[in-house]
Amino acid sequence: MRIMITTTASTSTDADVSLARLLRLASPALPVGAYSYSQALEWAVESGTVHDAATAENWIADVLAVSIVRCEAPVWLRLHAACAANDPQAYARWNEFFLAARETVELRAETVQMGRSLVALLARAGELPETSRALLAMLDEPVFPAAFACAASAWRIAPRAGLTAYLFSWAENQAIAAVKLVPLGQSAAQDILARVIAALPGALDQAFAIEDEAIGSLAFGLAIASCRHETQYSRLFRS
Repeated sequence: MRIMITTTASTSTDADVSLARLLRLASPALPVGAYSYSQALEWAVESGTVHDAATAENWIADVLAVSIVRCEAPVWLRLHAACAANDPQAYARWNEFFLAARETVELRAETVQMGRSLVALLARAGELPETSRALLAMLDEPVFPAAFACAASAWRIAPRAGLTAYLFSWAENQAIAAVKLVPLGQSAAQDILARVIAALPGALDQAFAIEDEAIGSLAFGLAIASCRHETQYSRLFRS
């Protein structure tokens, strides 16, 4: 019996292109150097704090809850809003705020290197309007969330969707680092990632609810681990 398959032609829409661009921004294949950073997870493994799948998941979940959600995520939202409003002063102010909020030399160097790499990639691709290019060009040290948020705003990606992709990209990079460092199997890493993803809606709600004066991280353990990583004898990662 022959089965007839009927297809309906469809045309590309702005929403389709925006979604594809968002997936590209969140992809581990994005050439911004994210793969070379563990954000102190390497020292956590060296010290024995992280030594199996359960402790790796605890580390990633804790960093998300006490650092990313309370500082990086709400700053990302304000950078996105500044781009959408074409507000250079607010955009520069929140970029400087995030730079000042980096607790260690490594964490600061990481966000600047990744930010500059993404700015260069976006400039080469020619995908941003002039207003967005002007905002990025005025920053001497564009941080990674500033470049990511600017691209998301320029491509009319809603703040919640853009931040979801940003947080997923961070979590996936942490899971990949754990595979190399702990070490973990791929399946174990995917299990961790699945549970972190399940926590993202709550994390997003918290990030949206934080007022300007409440933004900031008090992740002392993360800061100490990052400082110790700077002088760690044997390293795979740059942070």
